[in-house]
Amino acid sequence: MIKVFKFGGASVKDADSVKNVFKVLDIYREEKIAVVISAMGKTTNALERLLHAYYYGTDSLEEEFETLYNYHFRIVEELFVETDHEIYGDIEEIFQSLKTRISSPHSDNYDYEYDQIVSIGEIISTKIVSAYLNMAGMENIWVDARAIIRTDNTYRDARVDWDKTDELVKDSMPFHRERVYITQGFIGATSENISTTLGREGSDFSAAILAWCLDAEKVAIWKDVPGVLNADPKYFDNTIKLDQLSYHDAIELAYYGASVIHPKTIKPLQNKKIPLWVKSFVEPKEKGTVIQSDREGLAVPSFIFKMNQALVTIAARDFSFIAEQNLRDIFHELSRLRIKINLMQNTALSFSVCADWDERKIPELMKALGDEFMIKYNRGLELVTIRHYDQETIERVTVNKEILLEEKSRYTVQMVMRDLDCIIE
Repeated sequence: MIKVFKFGGASVKDADSVKNVFKVLDIYREEKIAVVISAMGKTTNALERLLHAYYYGTDSLEEEFETLYNYHFRIVEELFVETDHEIYGDIEEIFQSLKTRISSPHSDNYDYEYDQIVSIGEIISTKIVSAYLNMAGMENIWVDARAIIRTDNTYRDARVDWDKTDELVKDSMPFHRERVYITQGFIGATSENISTTLGREGSDFSAAILAWCLDAEKVAIWKDVPGVLNADPKYFDNTIKLDQLSYHDAIELAYYGASVIHPKTIKPLQNKKIPLWVKSFVEPKEKGTVIQSDREGLAVPSFIFKMNQALVTIAARDFSFIAEQNLRDIFHELSRLRIKINLMQNTALSFSVCADWDERKIPELMKALGDEFMIKYNRGLELVTIRHYDQETIERVTVNKEILLEEKSRYTVQMVMRDLDCIIE
């Protein structure tokens, strides 16, 4: 049976981490494994800064490029003592191609440029990891995800052509001949071979796509936490590890923004009843968390924190009701700008939407609606979602906070809040 493993940026952030990937895979040496790998460390963030400097012509372009270049070659030099190893030439060629691109005029389509530049992070990381594993005695085949994950041209949020992808994956990963294949998360390509990305943090989804195509026995996401926790330890003390989750709860948590799983990951796995394991690359023999079936797990309160939120409130200028036609116009602009709604609420006279703050999209939304509507907004907010809440859990997260918007259902409460000590208008 085939297994699909996904290693995120934290698991390949430096030379020692790459060596640890070998140790994890060595435990499963006799298994057939498709390995999905993200960009190294915070490379995606760095490439986004590079893109911003390139697209808007800032003075930091050269510095951002050099930082990326030096970071990756430092890892290469620590992993490959022999300077004539072919990986040096491979990585140099990729960076020279990137340099040529950012030295040329860009198109008017920011999202297109994003996918061509930011997708390079995964190509570099998988080239390095694949070469190291081969050198360390774990033979593997490097596969370009852009040749097997077929998508449309919705840049930064590409939609998968499942039938064609299924065909390409099976052709490119013949497990009757090889045991280990290395490929990239997050990226794909159109039928014209133009690079696309599947959405931020989309490597989990890539693993699920491969598992669906290969009828895998299981998927394992390797992280720096012992499994799925009931809250992000960056924001919450005394977290609890959840030993198991239903597909339903996992989808709910991912939808509301839980960083441990990408929102699109669960559906293809649920469709074929493929279990998803979240395990620690630090303690790889520990059990972790399993997500499977539709049996309800323990109803432990789970907390999801989304920071840097904007709350935009829209009202008709003549104080008339917000009716279906108004909502149609508002949703048209939200869709056009591809603004993901994290929470929404309407009253008789207004419609409010909470979304991630985006310095391009949110101001453009307000400009597009400004002639027809009165608009007020706040930014610098946080959105807290509690699954399986009670009053005690609500009180726990609202200390010294002002609640601007609240929505409750039977199992879930969402609150848009601002810190009373740090208000940004």
